Amino acid sequence: MTACVRGAVLKMIKRTTLVDSRTSVTDVKFAPKHMGLMLTTCSADGVVRIYEAPDVMNLSQWSLQHEISCKLSCSCISWNPSSSRTHSPMIAVGSDDNVNVGGKVQIYEYNENTRKYGKAETLATVTDPVHDIAFAPNLGRSFHVLAVATKDVRIFKLLPLRKELSSSSGPTKFEIQTVAQFENHNSQVWRVSWNITSTLLASSGDDGCVRLWKANYMDNWKCTGILKGDGSPVNGTSNQIFNSPLGSANQTIQNSLNGASAGRYFFPPLDPPRAGSRWSSYAQLLPPPTLIEQTCDADSVNSQLPHPRRRYTTQPENEWV
Repeated sequence: MTACVRGAVLKMIKRTTLVDSRTSVTDVKFAPKHMGLMLTTCSADGVVRIYEAPDVMNLSQWSLQHEISCKLSCSCISWNPSSSRTHSPMIAVGSDDNVNVGGKVQIYEYNENTRKYGKAETLATVTDPVHDIAFAPNLGRSFHVLAVATKDVRIFKLLPLRKELSSSSGPTKFEIQTVAQFENHNSQVWRVSWNITSTLLASSGDDGCVRLWKANYMDNWKCTGILKGDGSPVNGTSNQIFNSPLGSANQTIQNSLNGASAGRYFFPPLDPPRAGSRWSSYAQLLPPPTLIEQTCDADSVNSQLPHPRRRYTTQPENEWV
């Protein structure tokens, strides 16, 4: 197998083959980096297997560390990326089993005492086949956020209960809250993916569109953009970032994917410095502009607030020339 990266042709060499599963493998995920070089697979026989490479310089040696029997056909898995010492390693497993009894999402947590993974929770409200599942990057939160792709898009919040309310020797128990549920795809949803700051969720479905979801300061989630299969925005949608008068659609989408500035905040347009003034030579040395909270009436905000990079609202007497 060969791959082309930045013009260079790279040859991919097979180092090993993992043959423990007797049925089709439906998903493969690497564990978070802080856990070392670990690989997780799930298969149609309902077993999740966790492998570890003890020597990163010898990728031909992988040892089977754990086997988790889920008792349901597994379709997808997701590691909790939290590196906090207060959070034990955690895996979410989704099932596309046609059995209509019981929840299709199970949460497993590693127990230091038994050195095994035990079932912590089951999302009983998810009874339809699950196609994808994704933990949001934690970023210091005390709770966890999980996105599920099924016949719709669902976002759950998992709040750990106090130790005195759960068994000290068993897995952590959680209070599960449904934060959001969207049926905008009007079809099966196949993929969900978070950005690196967990402020934006992307989903794709059988409608041929990618939809972007974002929460406001009150944790109310809304669709902020729709992309067609060719990457072009869908015209005529209300409350979409593509119709924003504050900048181009492509730049707004890029800001959404890179961080938290697009949905709640915006940068006013930057006026060019006066030609020939010393101001232009110092413009690149200024710190980033202060974020301004976005309101529904963006024009009124622009007229009331000063420009973040404009030092004076009136002409100073000692203007540099």
